[in-house]
Amino acid sequence: MRLNEITFTDARPVEGYGPGFFRIGGQVFDGPVITGPSGSTAWAGYDDADALLEYAGHVDVLFIGTGAEIAHMPEALRTRLEDAGLGVDVMASPAACRTYNVLLSEGRRIALALLPV
Repeated sequence: MRLNEITFTDARPVEGYGPGFFRIGGQVFDGPVITGPSGSTAWAGYDDADALLEYAGHVDVLFIGTGAEIAHMPEALRTRLEDAGLGVDVMASPAACRTYNVLLSEGRRIALALLPV
């Protein structure tokens, strides 16, 4: 088996999370966060669609972490994102972090928006 070393540019893996926080690329974020090819930043949650729409054309899939448990995201937001050409996959935040890290290590064009656990 051949193992390849991955080099992260502006996209950083999720290193940890806990009640109300995420640690991404060595930086701690309290509350909701977005991370992807352009780096990581605080997010205002479902009301902040514009921050998610900035990834249209730059990523193939946007993972939405809904907190400790899987939940439906607002249908109007999902429709708006999909109409902009973003593939959206909704799951609990812990699963979204793991999935993001695996696909990031494969060099995939992905982004992640997380609500805290």
